[in-house]
Amino acid sequence: MSPAMLTAENKEAGESESLYQQGVKQLCENGIEKLPHKYILPVSDRPNTRKGESCAKERNLKLPIIDFSELQGPNRSQVLKSLSNACEQYGFFQLVNHGLSGDLAKSMTSVCRRFFELPFEERAKYMTADMKAPVRCGTSYNQTKDKVFCWRDFLKLICDPCPDVQPLWPSSPADLRKIAVAYANETKSLFLMLMEAILEGLGHGLWGKTEEDGILKEFREGSQLMVANCFPPCPEPDLTLGMPPHSDYGFLTLLLQDEIRGLQIQYEGRWVTVEPIPNTFVVNVGDHLEIFSNGRYKSVLHRVVVNSEKTRVTVATLHSLPFSSIVQPSPKLIDKDNPRRYKDTDFATFLEHISSCEPKLKNFLETRKLT
Repeated sequence: MSPAMLTAENKEAGESESLYQQGVKQLCENGIEKLPHKYILPVSDRPNTRKGESCAKERNLKLPIIDFSELQGPNRSQVLKSLSNACEQYGFFQLVNHGLSGDLAKSMTSVCRRFFELPFEERAKYMTADMKAPVRCGTSYNQTKDKVFCWRDFLKLICDPCPDVQPLWPSSPADLRKIAVAYANETKSLFLMLMEAILEGLGHGLWGKTEEDGILKEFREGSQLMVANCFPPCPEPDLTLGMPPHSDYGFLTLLLQDEIRGLQIQYEGRWVTVEPIPNTFVVNVGDHLEIFSNGRYKSVLHRVVVNSEKTRVTVATLHSLPFSSIVQPSPKLIDKDNPRRYKDTDFATFLEHISSCEPKLKNFLETRKLT
């Protein structure tokens, strides 16, 4: 091949790569009809195959349902058992009667959808590869490391300390900041009450009042990351994923989703679709809670499939200790029958890990395990 042809080919490849970095919404607006090669997964990793063989039937799963209002009443002990079982057996549950108003949930989904509908030039103001940036708009899962891109655009907002970061959040749509602040405050309160119940479920009376108050104080001052995800209609959804198999890094993730199916979790060795239930949160155990519980509660692999007809928008809030805190197994959950199973970790170690390699499965948590 002549030098001129090589130069032209390299230029075209560079232009394509630049377009992919702009996100899948931009690709859709350019009117693509076939899935670009950058998004096509190896056969074994595609959503409708298992070890290269076609899945004959989609499997659906109804997660355990936890009635949050019952935690405040006379049935608290029974709900605590159900909550503990859900965290042990599934790593996921659906939370109903959670107290967050339907209007606020709808407003949050709506304003995020409207953000992704903004002109590219407006969204591009917040595009950065800096994972510590208080606002980050991007695409795929980890676009600086992904060899195959995911069919997903995102907006990430660091939520703490709120008075400091709120002025840095997008100013368009005009109501985004107001709605996002209200939503962040409500989900933080919900997280704190859930963690209080989870601590009690791990061992009633295990922590003294002073010690438990200290743990909850750390959570009150802890980190909160809000992630709005946009999965536009995909021309060939069977060839790609919206998000690859992964676990979440924090203690708990609260997911607000619409009526469109897309979330799948790995259950009993198979991928199963979580049926959306109106007015619920899908809550899942993160890596930090698995470490804190010394392996009693498991963070579970999950992924997102896409469709060819409708845009799916979700909002996840990831909660943990302050970014500077050390996460470690609770000494109260370690004894001779249950030896320590995990190393200490912190957020900086997690960022260093995902900045240095392509994220896969639960590979960060694997680095924290003691052999």
